Amino acid sequence: MCGIVGYLGTRNAVDVIMSGLHRLEYRGYDSAGIAVVANGDGQPNRLDWVKSLGKLAELDRKLDGANLAGALGIGHTRWATHGTPSEANSHPHFDTSGRIAVVHNGIIENFQELREMLETQGFLFRSQTDTETLAHLIRMYYDGEAAGDLAEAVRGALRLVQGAYAIGVVCADHPDLLIAARQGSPLVVGIGEDETFIASDVPALLRFTRDVVYLENGQICCISRDGRTFETLDGQTAEPAVRHIDWDDAAAEKEGFPHFMLKEIHQQPDVLRNVLQGRLAPDTGDVVLADLALAPDQLKACQNIVIVACGTAWHAGLVGKYLLERFAKIPVEVEVSSEYRYREPLARPNTLVIAVSQSGETADTLEAIRIAKQQGAQVMGVVNVVGSSIDRESDGVLYTHAGPEIGVASTKAYTSQLAAFALFTIYLARLRNVLSADEGREMVAHLRMLPDKIQQCLDQAGIIEQCSRNFKYIVAHSALYLGRTFNYPSALEGALKLKEISYIHAEGYAAGEMKHGPIALVTDMVPAICIAVKGDVYEKMISNIQEIRARQGVVLAIATEGDIKVAQYSDHVIYVPECFEPFSPIVVAIPIQLFAYYIATNRGCDVDQPRNLAKSVTVE
Repeated sequence: MCGIVGYLGTRNAVDVIMSGLHRLEYRGYDSAGIAVVANGDGQPNRLDWVKSLGKLAELDRKLDGANLAGALGIGHTRWATHGTPSEANSHPHFDTSGRIAVVHNGIIENFQELREMLETQGFLFRSQTDTETLAHLIRMYYDGEAAGDLAEAVRGALRLVQGAYAIGVVCADHPDLLIAARQGSPLVVGIGEDETFIASDVPALLRFTRDVVYLENGQICCISRDGRTFETLDGQTAEPAVRHIDWDDAAAEKEGFPHFMLKEIHQQPDVLRNVLQGRLAPDTGDVVLADLALAPDQLKACQNIVIVACGTAWHAGLVGKYLLERFAKIPVEVEVSSEYRYREPLARPNTLVIAVSQSGETADTLEAIRIAKQQGAQVMGVVNVVGSSIDRESDGVLYTHAGPEIGVASTKAYTSQLAAFALFTIYLARLRNVLSADEGREMVAHLRMLPDKIQQCLDQAGIIEQCSRNFKYIVAHSALYLGRTFNYPSALEGALKLKEISYIHAEGYAAGEMKHGPIALVTDMVPAICIAVKGDVYEKMISNIQEIRARQGVVLAIATEGDIKVAQYSDHVIYVPECFEPFSPIVVAIPIQLFAYYIATNRGCDVDQPRNLAKSVTVE
């Protein structure tokens, strides 16, 4: 999510860092900051810094005339997780003395416990962030066991940390030393002549070097004028490979993918890990939602739930309805926001309204929650953008941590919303005592397996691409998407993806409704994409497929790995890993996204910026 850049060399670090941050602004743009080790002019060296709220243009403005200069520095562009967007919460963060600075991407899961420990020792916190904990921990070791050894102080601090991080650390006492470390979150070391760079992503470095080292989990890199050393946190020497990057700048921003949409489809295993990180308690079967800010008593008193959303987020809400009603045993309605706001809805004080929006700025959804709040309902946002309007106007928020999504057609934001609903379902069901600890543990275990299952789907991209070529001309007229129960919303989402980026007419239906009209559309020129994964309604879906084949329809089935039966009745099959049926929409999303993507690219469509569409619908 957040973007990190660091530099040690012979240039002005400010110029290098700002150039890199502008290449990483897609990773976060609610605040930014930079710190450099400056010459003390006869006095001890010091850290000079500038921070700003908002996009990098504001930091550029503040740097004009600031006379910030030095050969060593770190910078950061933020996608807020802990703490609202503000200058106080922006990076870099400093220890109490102001001589150690840290930039961080990731989430420190045990930061509250560590913060309380540090506060008892007299450390003064200036922000709400988890990152500031790292700065003070490093100072604690620097003044104690590490005895002024910055690298050893960083190691000591990181041994106490639970969670994910990519960090850059500088200290005014060491004007020729930059420390980088990684666990979970990406970090790249760029190698130049008499200079070294660190960054969250390759595009930040390509103006200066094309030779890079990708830090592995649990590695620390100590960068000095004499070169670079790579070690594990326990001090074992590592010898990572240096890789030469030959992308052009445009390709680098897409990490070698031809389109942002395809890149974002392939990011989904990591996105799911981000959503789940720090929120699962596998031993107890509980879900921890520390940032939700809705009191348990409020949620226990809730008598019904209304989900308001638009487009893909509405489909995520439909899956949420199935999950919440089955496991949390509470009535749920799902409303299209643009209809809800105009139909004089009734929201009672014991109603929980859940607003789902990637941007947090969807105009109709904003108006819907304002109406609900006027009527006394509690509002919970499921949003991706910290500090967005829905975030600010909700009583509680469940962040999806998907990172910036550049492709207009939603992919990773959708699966992160599905995962958020799965988390909230377990949380609410356990709170209401309608889900046992054993059942909770089982569901948590299924959630933990999802990133790997998504990766297995992505590994079949070549098969899906070939399948799309077989359909290139057939689907030029129209297509049907069919699913049942949890995967009825998957059918709606599949049809929407095909419409959005290929401009082919498609309709999604609950498969049981096929005989009530849609079956009249079945011909050998209108393929049916049937979601027939194993589960409670599997046999029903097989019957629907047979009905289509009996009318000479063409069937593309999405089926569970190893299912021979469905292949007997289908023209083409895309297999997905076996999955707990209530969570299967998260896995099914991958082939329906890839299928639409390859159909669209075969037709020469602009998948990143489809005609007539915008990424965030902020007007009515």
